[in-house]
Amino acid sequence: MAGGKRGEPKSAAPSGEAGAGPALHVAIVMDGNGRWAKRRGLPRTLGHRAGVESLKRTVSAAPEQGVRWLTVFGFSTENWSRPAAEVAELMALPKRYFETDLARLEREGVRVRVLGRREGLSAELVKIIEEAEQRTAHNDRFFLQVAFNYGGQADIVDAARRFAQQVAEGQARPEELSEAAFARLLATGGAPPPDLVIRPSGERRLSNFLLWESAYAEFVFQDVLWPDYGPEHLKAAIEEFQTRERRYGGAVADDVLAAG
Repeated sequence: MAGGKRGEPKSAAPSGEAGAGPALHVAIVMDGNGRWAKRRGLPRTLGHRAGVESLKRTVSAAPEQGVRWLTVFGFSTENWSRPAAEVAELMALPKRYFETDLARLEREGVRVRVLGRREGLSAELVKIIEEAEQRTAHNDRFFLQVAFNYGGQADIVDAARRFAQQVAEGQARPEELSEAAFARLLATGGAPPPDLVIRPSGERRLSNFLLWESAYAEFVFQDVLWPDYGPEHLKAAIEEFQTRERRYGGAVADDVLAAG
């Protein structure tokens, strides 16, 4: 286990469900709750609650699509600027999700890890998060990472501070820092980088999500609001991903020969 961080899962991931090919790490920006509610003349809070149901459907469907790692973006460090009533509803979502689904996650072999800063969260919410992580810590069939009070830039800064502290305490030297060593200091340390990042709702931006980890991820944008998201949308995104040729900065032999 690299890095030795709290709740850190093993980095090696075996194949997904039978016939599904190599296990995938899929990351999703859960976007469109507010617009979903507005189109129906409903309060934004009901859109967020509907989004929780979409998360349940997606987590249940993911293993059947060969996904073993699922990272979802629930609340960003920038979301604190939203109206107080909406922030309060967003803060209640982890409780709503884990109270209704934690027993199933635990029973079905799902390991939960919540990424992001705990500062600013209520003591009750931190307790709920820690219980979810502790009760599922022994599971290894499927890994669910929930980015909550998370920002990619903030996480990189936090990782840099951790390394600076290690240097200050004589536990590390500056020349020992490599890309791999730095990755282990991130909130996602120990997890493989995402293969595929999905953004529903029609928006086409990353929004400060997994900035370091997504360096070579493929992106799929879908015109469906998150509360309407279901297994068929996840399946379509993965099918599109499977048509991509991933080069990781290199080139295939035919391209090299064609260039002379």
